[in-house]
Amino acid sequence: MYDKTVLPNGLRVISATLPHTEVVTVLVLVGTGSRFETIDINGISHFLEHLFFKGAKRYPDTKAVSEAVDSVGGEFNAFTGKDYTGYYVRVAKEHASVACDVISDMLLHATFKPEEIERERGVILEEINMYEDNPQSKIAEDFERQVFGDQPLGWSIAGPKDVIRQVSRDIIIDYRARTYVPQNIVVTITGPLSHQESLKLATEYFQFTNDGEIPQSAKFVPQEFSRKHIVERKTEQAHFWLGTRAYDRNHPDRHALKVLGTILGGGMSSRLFLSVRERQGLCYYIAANYDRYADTGSFAAYAGVDLTRVNQALRAIEQEFTHICEETIPETELNKAKSYIKGKLVMSMEDSESVANMIAHQQLFHDRFYTLDEQKEHVDSVSVQDIQRVARDILKPENMALSIIGPFKDEQIQF
Repeated sequence: MYDKTVLPNGLRVISATLPHTEVVTVLVLVGTGSRFETIDINGISHFLEHLFFKGAKRYPDTKAVSEAVDSVGGEFNAFTGKDYTGYYVRVAKEHASVACDVISDMLLHATFKPEEIERERGVILEEINMYEDNPQSKIAEDFERQVFGDQPLGWSIAGPKDVIRQVSRDIIIDYRARTYVPQNIVVTITGPLSHQESLKLATEYFQFTNDGEIPQSAKFVPQEFSRKHIVERKTEQAHFWLGTRAYDRNHPDRHALKVLGTILGGGMSSRLFLSVRERQGLCYYIAANYDRYADTGSFAAYAGVDLTRVNQALRAIEQEFTHICEETIPETELNKAKSYIKGKLVMSMEDSESVANMIAHQQLFHDRFYTLDEQKEHVDSVSVQDIQRVARDILKPENMALSIIGPFKDEQIQF
């Protein structure tokens, strides 16, 4: 189902032939993000992502880029993470060449006009303001800063405003030259095309001629973190993240931790949802989250709760953490969690965009494919004993950190 060809310049071209769909997704994933930055250019990966849409050779401005995709009824977007940046276009299969043409023109021939850079500074500053004003986004970012510390992995993806205001065109172009090298890029085409058809498109359009070494991110250095971080702000709801550092993306227990997260906070029949929302009525949303990076990770429960019952909600979550550490879970509950994960995985295979994201990340981070059957086997390999052992390792009370936003003084939050 999946195929891969490495071109002479080191560019990886991968494809998934999906005969059941008429939609093609072209996704270009680059191995750079905010953890590849230094403090003086923090936010440049995200800034660069924006600038690629501002004009190149064939499509000289944002209007031309948008019209090219809109004229065939397509969709396009981009995203920046801690250790990746992606650009994608989804179109009907007969317009696959349009998708390749638009993305390749942006990435190969962007002009970075000074006036466009100046305009985009204002756009990004307002994006930062938007996330700062959103308590859910704000506290999620603060939690990462809390547990990862003052180092690239803990910094904001969008960066501080001072950097966005001051970073120069020359620095932006230099960063692009150092990080957007073909050896650090995966071109992914998914849909009803054969690998040879996808390879022909990629070879024709993505003619990267620059060269260089694959950039290396700063290594994560574990630091002590404060256990409680409060952002005092008038809100109608308290939003918080309660968690700690966790396993990296290659850790042998990563699959068990993913299943544990599903048992605790995956779906409307999870332990946290049933306890904190359904039985006690303390929140509207609650879930668990497990993020993985090359050398560390994070695991947390997050929720939006009644301002007057925050401490009750925290106690309820801590009790669920304690129960799963002390009591062996029933096989039926484990099997339900496994079925939930596998069901979501199977459904994602129906969509060319989801498949493109999955296999592109596999190639970028593992340089291999994991088939659907292999991924199911990873989930099925987790035992009841694994869940308890991993819970006891990760959910230690003394290792928990709390980030919370709301109209609170320190003494009001019992943690």
